[in-house]
Amino acid sequence: MRVRTLGSTGPAVSALGLGAMGMSGAYGPTDRAESVATVRAALDAGVTLIDTGDFYGMGHNELLLAEALRGRDREGYVLSVKFGVLRGPGPEFGGIDCRPEAVKNFLAYSLTRLGTDHVDIYRPARLDPAVPVEETVGAVKELIEAGYVRHLGLSEVGAETVRRAHAVHPVADLQIEYSLLSRAVEAEVLPTLRELGIGMTAYGVLGRGLLSGHWTAGRAPEPGDSRAFSPRFARGNVEHNLALVDALRRVAQAKGCTVAQLALAWVSAQGEDIVPLVGARTRPRLTEALPATSLTLTPEDLHTIETAIPPGTAHGDRYPPALMSQLDVGN
Repeated sequence: MRVRTLGSTGPAVSALGLGAMGMSGAYGPTDRAESVATVRAALDAGVTLIDTGDFYGMGHNELLLAEALRGRDREGYVLSVKFGVLRGPGPEFGGIDCRPEAVKNFLAYSLTRLGTDHVDIYRPARLDPAVPVEETVGAVKELIEAGYVRHLGLSEVGAETVRRAHAVHPVADLQIEYSLLSRAVEAEVLPTLRELGIGMTAYGVLGRGLLSGHWTAGRAPEPGDSRAFSPRFARGNVEHNLALVDALRRVAQAKGCTVAQLALAWVSAQGEDIVPLVGARTRPRLTEALPATSLTLTPEDLHTIETAIPPGTAHGDRYPPALMSQLDVGN
């Protein structure tokens, strides 16, 4: 497994990270034993970056990771944790809370659920419109100084917010959606990160399954699957988007790899400062993703891939309207 460093101040991590959100119901029912086995298989394969959020399954994801990581060398993996999203006892979301006192409260619960004395990267999941980012970052800075957190991260914020946060404390990385279907970060965000020496952890690299090569137009999301509300999976949009995937599949076949491997490799090829996260929920999906880290793409390959899926050709926003309104960056 290759290693990349998250920015000029962040940790060294595997060139591919594991995003654990899907293991806690975001895409429908899961098998807990298989989820635990997948995390352990990732670690055994050299994956060291594990990403979660305290609101994934209302704490379920952190408890699952605690089980999967039990007995492992704590210095052998990097835990990235998001906070700030409020949930109810049902499926509802209650907004964002990034007040300094809330930040410290969230971390106290996360440390207990994860069974650890520190998290490696701590980041607000979204920008709180009622709280200046400087105040939120100031609270994380205090937690870093106290030894409970090692690095500051950000998630889904634009270039101006990145600058404001970085002026308070060095930012290790920005976690943001980036894929062949979502390239808005290339205009302002990615240049700003590189100017400031900040890394990127890219999520949604397989377009929530659209770019996996395993989704079909007639497939209905399972109960509880958030893709039932995703504009890109809506009737009319999904057929168009899967036609783009078919074009990518032909490129993958010529390259001797799968669609998923090619989509992951494309994100990885955009710079040594980018670490893609794969949301594998099972060992077979993880096994398929891992070879992407050693897949070399030539300039000709990159041109062919981007001809198959040109920027801005996906139909549908990446989130429903209510969630799009929480973002600093578009599609």
